[in-house]
This record gives sequence, C-alpha cells and structure tokens, in this order.
Amino acid sequence: MLTTIQLERRLLQFSIFSSLMFAMMGIGLGLWMGSLVIVFDGAYSLISLALTLVSLVAAAYIRKPAVAARQDRVAMIEPAVIALKGAVITVMCCLSFSSAVLAIFNGGREVDAGLALLFGVVNVLGCLATMWVMATQGKKIQSGLVTAEINQWLMDTVISGAVMIGFILASLMRFTPWAEYAVYADPVMVVIASIYFVIVPLRMVSGAIRDLRNVSAGQSQTGELVNSEAK
Repeated sequence: MLTTIQLERRLLQFSIFSSLMFAMMGIGLGLWMGSLVIVFDGAYSLISLALTLVSLVAAAYIRKPAVAARQDRVAMIEPAVIALKGAVITVMCCLSFSSAVLAIFNGGREVDAGLALLFGVVNVLGCLATMWVMATQGKKIQSGLVTAEINQWLMDTVISGAVMIGFILASLMRFTPWAEYAVYADPVMVVIASIYFVIVPLRMVSGAIRDLRNVSAGQSQTGELVNSEAK
C-alpha cells in the first residue's frame, strides 16, 4: 500500500516521463516537418517537464521533517510553485503567438497534413491516457502539486486535439476552392491555441497569488496576536 507521499512522488515522476516522451516526439517531428503548431505542442511538453521537476523538488522539500513542522512555510511553497508554472506557460503562449503571427504575414507554412494528422491522433491518445492516470490516482491524495499537473495535462490534451482537428480541416481544404489558404492552417492554429490557453495559466497565477496573500495575512494576524499576548 503506497503512502500519500510515495503516491505523490510516483505521479510526478510518471508525469515527467510522459512529458519527456511527448516533448522529444513533438519538437523533433515539428522541426523536421516545419510545423509551428507541432513544435508548440512539443515545447509545451518540454516546459511541463521542467515545471514538473520543480514540483518534484518542492514536494521533497515539503516532506522534510524540519520543513513539515513549519506549516506556515509549507503553506506558501505549493502556491508559489503553481504561480511559477502559470507564469512560465503564459510567457510560452505569448512567444508562440508572436511567432505564428509572423508566419502568417510571411505567407503561411506548407505542412504534410497526413503525417501531422497521425502525430495528432497519437498525441491525443497519449495525453488522454496520462491525464486519466493522473486524475484517477490523484483522487486518492490531496495534493495541490498533482492537481496542477492534471491541469497541465488537460491543456496538453486539448492543444493536441486542436492540432488534430486543424490538420483534418487543412487536409479537407486541399479539395476545395480555398486550397491556397491551407498553408495558413498551421500558424492560425497556434494563434487560436495561444489566445485560448493563456486563460488557464493566468487563472493558475491569480489563484496562487490569492492563496499566498491569504497565508501572509494569516501569518500577520498570528504575529499580532502573539505580540499582544506578550504585552
């Protein structure tokens, strides 16, 4: 029977392994095909990997006996890590948006829609499987870090789904009078994904900042109470 600490650590390690696989596949295939949206998907997985490593380090730090005894410090670590995650993802969305807009003004990008569609299907199924494992096992523990990971995988799943749908539309466009506009499908998908998905990390940041303020306010009230009793 796994303890809560062991399960949290294993879920974070599982998330790291999955992020590494998707990052390698997405960035490698995206650069080879010249697809911005696939590189965007792979870059998101790579950033998720780095942020999960931060979560794993934070989880290990929180569980140290000397730190665990300081509940005020523990209460601030989780929201601080979540705020960092949200901020980094927000920056990534902004950079991806600017790159896609430049690609649109430069005439779009020609991409092998068939191979890209295959990548989209594999990616969606993989992300769904990872998110399902994280969500199912995460119910057994109360961990803000694991919940943040599940939110990341939800975003990754929807991004991959949008990529897959976009390439389906791009493939169909080639058989219509608008075939010449199919080259814009790749950067337009990145623009849409960047605008839509920046909302989630911004909510993560705002929620984490609110939690940090609540913890700080609680500590201030406790300090004032202690000082008044001492007087």
